[in-house]
Amino acid sequence: MTNKSPLQIARAAYKPKLPLALSGAVKVIEGEKTQSVDNQAEIQAKFPNTYGLPVIRFEADSSTKNKSKEAINVGVILSGGQAPGGHNVISGLFDGIKSINKDSRLFGFLLGPDGLINHKYIELTADIIDEYRNTGGFDIIGSGRTKLEKEEQFDKGLEIVKQLGIKALVIIGGDDSNTNAAVLAEYYKKIGAGVQVIGCPKTIDGDLKNDSIEVSFGFDTACKVYSEVIGNIQRDCNSAKKYWHFIKLMGRSASHIALECALQTQPNVCIISEEVEEKNMTLDDVVNYIADIVARRAADGNNFGTVLIPEGLIEFIPAMKALIAELNDLLAKNKEEFAAAADQRKYIIEHLTEANAAIYASLPLGVARQLSLDRDPHGNVQVSLIETEKLLSEMVGNRLAYMKAEGKYNGSFKPLHHFFGYEGRCAAPTNFDADYCYALGVNATQLIKAGVTGYMSSIRNLTKPSVQWMAGGIPITMMMNMEQRNGEQKPVIRKALVKLEDGPFKKFAAKREKWARETSYVYPGPIQYFGPSEVCDLPPMTLVYEQQSK
Repeated sequence: MTNKSPLQIARAAYKPKLPLALSGAVKVIEGEKTQSVDNQAEIQAKFPNTYGLPVIRFEADSSTKNKSKEAINVGVILSGGQAPGGHNVISGLFDGIKSINKDSRLFGFLLGPDGLINHKYIELTADIIDEYRNTGGFDIIGSGRTKLEKEEQFDKGLEIVKQLGIKALVIIGGDDSNTNAAVLAEYYKKIGAGVQVIGCPKTIDGDLKNDSIEVSFGFDTACKVYSEVIGNIQRDCNSAKKYWHFIKLMGRSASHIALECALQTQPNVCIISEEVEEKNMTLDDVVNYIADIVARRAADGNNFGTVLIPEGLIEFIPAMKALIAELNDLLAKNKEEFAAAADQRKYIIEHLTEANAAIYASLPLGVARQLSLDRDPHGNVQVSLIETEKLLSEMVGNRLAYMKAEGKYNGSFKPLHHFFGYEGRCAAPTNFDADYCYALGVNATQLIKAGVTGYMSSIRNLTKPSVQWMAGGIPITMMMNMEQRNGEQKPVIRKALVKLEDGPFKKFAAKREKWARETSYVYPGPIQYFGPSEVCDLPPMTLVYEQQSK
């Protein structure tokens, strides 16, 4: 890094606040043995060496016998999409191993898991680390989406690991990346490689969490970035009073981002995909719901508003979900035949079941084409490419025209469209994420020191001041179940969806009718890095409401 903004220079001096449990020597306390969230027999069969391990908790220990001085070499991999705070995880990891022994070394594998397989790496020294403290992005070593799933990949990686004298690999990623970490840990344990594998919970989508992983890192920062821009749009919306803004937000597999942003900004409409699925709503049901709100506001003289839409909405509409599931299997098993088809739309219709073929044939050509595009590395539809916000606004416009013809609507509907995704993935982390990520890195060092493998770094009690946070680790297998991927049943970490019975959704549901009719916008403004704790250190609102409901 060369040129720096004044904020970057000031931010570099920020000292993340550690939990007391990680501020000195620690002692390891083992809890009860664990089991996977589902499919216990199948998961245990696939992970016989790393299944059923206990949860670990760290506590402060003033005894000198706990202070190991042996130098350790560690490798780190950034895997998957970027999330604010990744550099602080690496900084915490670096400081953690150096606190054990100044001769400890940290190696970063370049551009994700591919760097491990192809032996591309750099040693991360103090000069490099200091350039990236408290910064956004993953550019210190880059990230990638190569899946670690084959023994030849593991063996190839082991060559460079042994050559560099690496004792442990830390994989910073989301649910799929940490699934790969669990598979790698199992293999190295099985062959007696003597290499530990530790995971760190990263994803702005917020769908990697449970009782021990209260929130994935980057979620807080990304949601605050999106909420700032949503607030700006709402201020403009309330000033011009003539546009309806349809805003699609990241969140393919869950609606955590949309819910958090709704709680922060109070839009007129926010669709929660999990509720759509629970109520067995059709696409028309969603359209009619939005159109009715537009009509009610128009009757009050308000021909403007905001609509928040999770990017994965289409996959949660039951009929669409069934279609996409069959499409995923069809295209996974017949990839070459489909690619060679002269009329790909006709090919799909002819090879789907009757009900799904009818739904596919009824879709607008653009949406149907987007559903049949190349899959992501996990075999899923690339839903971020589906312009759901434009689809919904077009269908709402058609519905309003029909209502106008019936004399049930007499307003003006001018839609504008936005998709907020990449804007939030590499922002400079909030104080919450800067502290949380640094603690995750230091904590990963303690898991390495404890000699465990197949564990995820866990920091809990996150709604309290950071000094009161609780540190430890959970077996990755504890979070796993079997799911259909690329036409096969595979072990994966179960994604955490928005729970309709929990505090955050209940808080939203209690307010949304008021927000729909009235203009109750909140304008959060930009992230504050300097100032009073009650402004700068706030955790995500969904996390607060979740903890209050327990």
